[in-house]
Amino acid sequence: MYRILLADDEQIERMALARRLTRHFGDSIKISEAVDGADALAVFEREKCQIAILDIAMPELNGVEAAERIRSLSRDCVIIFLTAYDEFSYAKRAIVIRALDYLLKPCEEEELLAVMEEAMRLADIQDKGNGDGVGADDGSELHELDSYLHEPADGDAKSDVAARILEFIKNNYMKEISMQDAARLLHYSDAYFCKLFKQCFDQNFTTYLTKVRINEAKKLLMNKNASVKDVSIQVGYYDSNYFAKVFRRITGVLPSEFRDSQNAQK
Repeated sequence: MYRILLADDEQIERMALARRLTRHFGDSIKISEAVDGADALAVFEREKCQIAILDIAMPELNGVEAAERIRSLSRDCVIIFLTAYDEFSYAKRAIVIRALDYLLKPCEEEELLAVMEEAMRLADIQDKGNGDGVGADDGSELHELDSYLHEPADGDAKSDVAARILEFIKNNYMKEISMQDAARLLHYSDAYFCKLFKQCFDQNFTTYLTKVRINEAKKLLMNKNASVKDVSIQVGYYDSNYFAKVFRRITGVLPSEFRDSQNAQK
């Protein structure tokens, strides 16, 4: 069972998000709610949460301040920011936190599910002791902060950035890549990269990467002899069970069922 901290001072929004998560993930998750940043920190310490979903604008401690405290206690907790502020005014302070993603309120269902599935996958890796240092300070924050101050202009510059992002995903979707990898490649802070990606593609990085991987998987599964496990690895999912879960959410069928149905039509 995944232990999830959900912190938002707006009770209606907090309850609505908790219901959405419970509807999709059921008994596989345990949600502990917090009403502000200080409460979030107390709940985190008590419940030892693996995933923290934090609204940025909260009293007492805001979401970024709470995340900083959480990160000082755990380098492995998967942090997701939830915010109504598309200007990401707290971006500079959030650089060293290494959040998985930033979801803009109200978040789309597909984006929420994609980010949560990735958070659960990372939590599983951490539990097995094979973590890659999610949230670790790699010493590059000063370079990223300097780059954050040099944002691309509108128009052609952003088109060039979008092209570079697409090229990165095209060449690396089959590897273990993250939003942070793409942000570092382009020399942006994580938070600013999230904002930029959303502006360019009208969805977040995790959702887009998931779609690319599943589309490539569908092509590979057209081969009737294709092993689901092999296809899973070829598109960047090293856990075939996780791959099957994501594939079914997006397509409505299991990878094996998709493969068999396509070959039956030939």
